[in-house]
Amino acid sequence: MTSVGVVGGGQLALMLAQEAPGLGLQLHLQAASASDPAVPLASSAILADLDDVKATAALARRCQVITFENEWVPLDALQELRQAGVRFLPDLDALASLMCKRAQRELLQKLALPIPRWCPLEQVLQLSPEGLASPQAPVFPPRGAGGAASQRRPELPQGFQFPLMAKSSRGGYDGKGTVPIPDQQALEALLAAVDPAGWLLEEMVAFDMELALVAARDQRGNVVCYPLVQTQQQQQVCDWVLFPAPVSHAVEAFARNIAASLLTALDYVGLLAIEFFYGPAGLRINELAPRTHNSGHYTIEACACSQFGQQLRLAALLPMGSPEPLVPGALMVNLLGREGAEIRNESDGQALAALPGAHLHWYGKSQSSPGRKLGHLTLLLQSSGTEALWREALEKLQQVRAIWPLPQGGKLPLQ
Repeated sequence: MTSVGVVGGGQLALMLAQEAPGLGLQLHLQAASASDPAVPLASSAILADLDDVKATAALARRCQVITFENEWVPLDALQELRQAGVRFLPDLDALASLMCKRAQRELLQKLALPIPRWCPLEQVLQLSPEGLASPQAPVFPPRGAGGAASQRRPELPQGFQFPLMAKSSRGGYDGKGTVPIPDQQALEALLAAVDPAGWLLEEMVAFDMELALVAARDQRGNVVCYPLVQTQQQQQVCDWVLFPAPVSHAVEAFARNIAASLLTALDYVGLLAIEFFYGPAGLRINELAPRTHNSGHYTIEACACSQFGQQLRLAALLPMGSPEPLVPGALMVNLLGREGAEIRNESDGQALAALPGAHLHWYGKSQSSPGRKLGHLTLLLQSSGTEALWREALEKLQQVRAIWPLPQGGKLPLQ
């Protein structure tokens, strides 16, 4: 029996573990804690920090291939295992260009793919003509220079204007590591608080909606794409996902072409999720995630092969499964932690599961906090046509929110 190793034990690993038996696979984990959601379903688990390379080496002795729950792994240290014959999916070389937002931006720019205008944050540190900061501006000594004489002040590069968005190059997700920069004062406050080398600035993109696409590529270079979906954020955390996205076939075809171009350029084998802004300027790539993704959870019930089954198939060198949908549409709603609410209310869960077309997934987390993803609910839609599908999705979302509300509400905008 083929054995697959997964570095990580959270909800993405949990849904991989749920798929593994149906494919005749064993799943072994490197998990941070015995209480991690995926541990009870794994064939075995090594309990260690996820950047513990010795633990990853031990994991490799239990399986034929290692894949990842997320991209924040110690690539340089893992290269020794790769050189010793350990197979990783995605390959570490392909992963290197995707695990950091700055590296992503540099790659996408090189490939001439559509992205927002951006610059490294340290680029705003410009010397004044006298080599000193002006009396009115805060002083920002160069990092590592110990406050040397050539002090700098922030100045936007040519073509940039407020408002902007600052993003941490590493580790940000669900709104973490992003800071709106409405004006000069906010820029100076950020510079006083962070190392500019680890951040970038982006223009604020005017968009009508956010979209996402999960794509996969196998070792022979074949590429398949799941349907393009619309995503809606609440306080920078994904609230709901709607399939199909209410856009033209031309927009979806362009998104698929972007995915195929990117996967092929990287010689990437595995799953890749792409988040887009869509608005007056067309599609703009927001972020990349080299793994299964929250926007693809609906595929468990709505597609012939889920994104989790696809990742396991690629890891085990099985033929790729079909991403084709089985239903006209689906609405996936994240069940987020609420202020003062229990992590899991049994009566709420029963009411959610009783909704027509509903499929409830709890992640088995032991702690809750506002905005934390505790589970998700997928509701299969049956209407034909964009407008009818929107009405059905809105009605179902209202039913969900009557049971599991958000602190500030959540709704589908009528179009």
